[in-house]
Amino acid sequence: MDEIKERLHTTSEQCLKAYQAWRADEKTPAARASLQEAVHELRKVASRLEIELAISERQQTTQKSLPVPPHRDSRARGAESFHDDDSNGNNGNNGNNSAPPEMRQKPARRHGPGRPPIRQGGGSEGF
Repeated sequence: MDEIKERLHTTSEQCLKAYQAWRADEKTPAARASLQEAVHELRKVASRLEIELAISERQQTTQKSLPVPPHRDSRARGAESFHDDDSNGNNGNNGNNSAPPEMRQKPARRHGPGRPPIRQGGGSEGF
C-alpha cells in the first residue's frame, strides 16, 4: 500500500503543477498535452487503488462465514422429502429413482419455399 500512497502523492503533485502551467497559458499546446498526460497518470493510480480496495473487500468478506441457505438448512432439520446424500439433484423426478422417460424424436425439419426436400438414399440417382 505504500507504493500506491507514493504514486498517488507524486502524480497528484505533477497534475497540480501541470494544471497551474496550463491555466497560466491555456493557448500553449505543450501545456495542454502535459496536463492531459498528468491526468492520465492520475487515473491509472486511481484505478490501481480501486483494484486494491476490491481485493481488500473480497478478503474481508471471505473470512466471514456464510449463512446456510434455507433450502439447505431444512435438510439438517430432518425434512422427510430430502435425502442427506443429495442424490436427487435437478433431475426433476421428485425423489423417484426410476429411469428417465424415453426421449422423444424431434419432428422433421420443414424446408423453405422453393427448396427440395433432402433425400435419404445414396444420393446419386437423378442428378
